[in-house]
Amino acid sequence: MRLVFQPIVDVARGVVAGYETLARFRSADGSPSPATPDRWFAAADAAGIGARVEALVVARCLQLRADLPPNCFLTVNVSPHLLTDPELADLLLGAGDLSPLVLELTEHQAVADVRPLLAVQDALRDRGALVALDDAGSGYSGLQQLTAFRPQLIKLDRALVDGADADPVKLALATLLGEFGARIDAWLLAEGVETWGEMEAFSRLGVPLAQGFLLGRPAPPWSSLDPAVADRLRRSHAQGLLRENIASLVERVELVAGDAEPSGPGPAVRVDGLGRPVAVLLPLRRGDDRPGHRAAPVSLRAAASTGVAELARRVVTRPEDTRFDPVVCVDDVGAVLGVVLVEHLLTRLAEQDDRRTG
Repeated sequence: MRLVFQPIVDVARGVVAGYETLARFRSADGSPSPATPDRWFAAADAAGIGARVEALVVARCLQLRADLPPNCFLTVNVSPHLLTDPELADLLLGAGDLSPLVLELTEHQAVADVRPLLAVQDALRDRGALVALDDAGSGYSGLQQLTAFRPQLIKLDRALVDGADADPVKLALATLLGEFGARIDAWLLAEGVETWGEMEAFSRLGVPLAQGFLLGRPAPPWSSLDPAVADRLRRSHAQGLLRENIASLVERVELVAGDAEPSGPGPAVRVDGLGRPVAVLLPLRRGDDRPGHRAAPVSLRAAASTGVAELARRVVTRPEDTRFDPVVCVDDVGAVLGVVLVEHLLTRLAEQDDRRTG
């Protein structure tokens, strides 16, 4: 048995946040074993040495923590039904401070009584270990484990990740798991990401962590993220933020000082000496006897970082006679950046809803 490590990536920053420890087995002649690692661990468990084999992996991970790159965690798979075995439990409980180790619970056998397991888990958390739950969303038992273990890291089942960009049902389930994770202060991790379509779909959902062949293959410690991949991740995240807030909806308008009139037919904003809005100047409606503009109060102003949904909620609370007036967008000191037209705001809101529901 040898160990390799697959990078886990911080989607927003485009950096490696951690590594998952993966076991690889070779046959007696040195060639890669045709049996998968899961079958090797299952065979060890059937022979009564499952805890001993898993303890070998955990012991090596405990040693490797000193060599981890800064600000990275290390996950290691542990079978919940073996975690209370003294060969595994004593190793972990006697290791002192366990950070930044993440125990990834991968259950292939039912645990009849979870109380002893939860007691060990709590003791390990007290020593700095975090808990991750693998294959979340894979079935009813997985949901039961979520409620019992209260993990700090929830790994989406690969079946939910595969082709998720073309499957609104998978994205809806990922959204629900993300909302559940937020309620229990857990991070969501998309595992098995292999295409940019999948990656960008989960980036738009706000999934903070991802792992898969697209981002990095299992390798000896410690592989880094390809700079081109990192750059695309950051750009994709930034574009997603722009779609989620009103920055990309801001339209430049003429700024009018004092009692001057706008030079063009479109909307304008009257400003004071510091560039702050005093009034919104709206073109007169058809049927008015004279061309020009009418001055309307600044009924709503918002920063460019304001979310689309948040601004839409604020718009509909305005008085009826100003509800469809342009929203004035301002910078950090209150100076006018431009306006957001309500019809464009509602269109963007509908587009976001379509992406979520398919």
